[in-house]
Amino acid sequence: MEAYLQKNLVINNRELKYRGIFRIDELLATIDNVLKEKGYQNREKRSEEMVAEAGKKTYIELRPYKVKTNYATLMIKIKITFDNTTETTETIDDEKKKFQQGDVHIAFDAWSLTDYANRWGMKPWFYFVKRIINKYLYQFPLEGSFIGELIQDTAYVYVKIKRLLNSYKIESGKFTPEEEIKKQVEEEVQKEIQENARNLQEQS
Repeated sequence: MEAYLQKNLVINNRELKYRGIFRIDELLATIDNVLKEKGYQNREKRSEEMVAEAGKKTYIELRPYKVKTNYATLMIKIKITFDNTTETTETIDDEKKKFQQGDVHIAFDAWSLTDYANRWGMKPWFYFVKRIINKYLYQFPLEGSFIGELIQDTAYVYVKIKRLLNSYKIESGKFTPEEEIKKQVEEEVQKEIQENARNLQEQS
C-alpha cells in the first residue's frame, strides 16, 4: 500500500459506539464475512490487549483492501476497541449463554489509493494539478465511481455491525432499520466531502 502516490481520505473517523453484552468472536467473524462479501481482502495491522482492574481492554486495527485496477485500490481502516470487558452469562430463550460485557468503540476511515502518476508518466506539476481537481472540483467518471463504491461499502459494513450489536439487546423495539442507518451514513459522508470542497474554495 505504501507504493500508492495519491491517498484520498474519503471517510474520516466515522464512529460507532455500543455498551452492553456482545461476543467478540462473533463480531470479528461477521466483519470478516461482510468484507469478503464485498470483495475485500482482510488484513490485521495491529492487535493489543491490556488487563486492568475494571476489565480487559483490547484494540484491533484492520486494513481490508479491494483492488479495482492495477493503479487503483480501495481500503477501509477499521479500528476496534473493547473496553472494560468482563465475562458474563445471560439467559436467552431459556438458555444460558456466555457473553462479553463492556464498551465497544469502532472507528472507520476509508481511503482511495491510486498511482496514476506512474501509469500515465505524469510530470510532477501536472499530477499535482490533476490531484487537486479530482479531489475537490471534479470527479473523473471512473475515479468517481470508485469513491461512490467505497462509501457504499463502508456504509454496508457499518450497517451489518450495527445490526449485530443491536441484536444483542434483550429489549425489543429499539432497532434502527438498516436502510435508515445506511442512508444516514452516506448523507453524512457526502456532506463532509462538500464542506471540504467549500473550505478549499474559500481559501483560494
